[in-house]
Amino acid sequence: MAFRPLLAQRAVIPAMVTAAMGTTLLANSRIIDAESPPTDPTLLTASRRKPIYDDLPLNTTAPPIPAPPATPIAEPTTSTPLPSSLSNLISTPSAPPTYRPTPTDRLATEIRSLRLALYRQSCSAEDSVNSALTRALALEHSFTSTVRSLAPPKESNEKLFPGSLYVLVSSMAGSIVTRNRNILLRATVPAAIGVTAAWAILPITMRNVSELAWSYEKRYPVVADMHLRARERVERFVETGRAHAGMSVGMVTEKVGEVRGRVEEWVRQGR
Repeated sequence: MAFRPLLAQRAVIPAMVTAAMGTTLLANSRIIDAESPPTDPTLLTASRRKPIYDDLPLNTTAPPIPAPPATPIAEPTTSTPLPSSLSNLISTPSAPPTYRPTPTDRLATEIRSLRLALYRQSCSAEDSVNSALTRALALEHSFTSTVRSLAPPKESNEKLFPGSLYVLVSSMAGSIVTRNRNILLRATVPAAIGVTAAWAILPITMRNVSELAWSYEKRYPVVADMHLRARERVERFVETGRAHAGMSVGMVTEKVGEVRGRVEEWVRQGR
């Protein structure tokens, strides 16, 4: 019994030597076995590792990585019934959440409405100003063209400046003559004298003025009718006056002839 530990130690030492020899043989089995060199690219690259003091370039081309195999998606062969809550969620889409405008959105809407209102007001004001200017320019053009049309042509010997001065002096003379008369004469006599002098001194201008006045009167049929009636009465009065004047001149001429005959006869008898 005293020699049992010694026997155990003697048995362990050969076992350890046998294991070390087996490991060495397995590590050097590639060199010991007479086999052809490996053809695997991975093993060739591993066998050609660059040593520390080797100057030759190392082939760094990495081997292609094989693509993973496509795994087909297995279709369900049997339909498993889903719970009622999950089926409702899958079948009916959820309603979108309602959008509530923020104060900034409401303020932007109010500002937009105010800007549009101001833009419309500015456009209407601009249109009003443009239309007013257009009417003013049209009125000015009409006035200037009308005044230009009243002037006599250049080929006529009628002059506006001295003729209008003469007409004004005639009207003032009529007002001086009727200054002590009633208001009716003071209002009508200067106007009548001025119109008569204008027709006598400026006939072409007065004809243009009468045509212009008639063009304005035709816009109002009542005024045009009254003008025609007054003109007809004046023409009739003038014609009657001319007839009476002719008759008076004839009667005077006849009386003068009779008196002349009697005087001649009396003279002959006296001789």
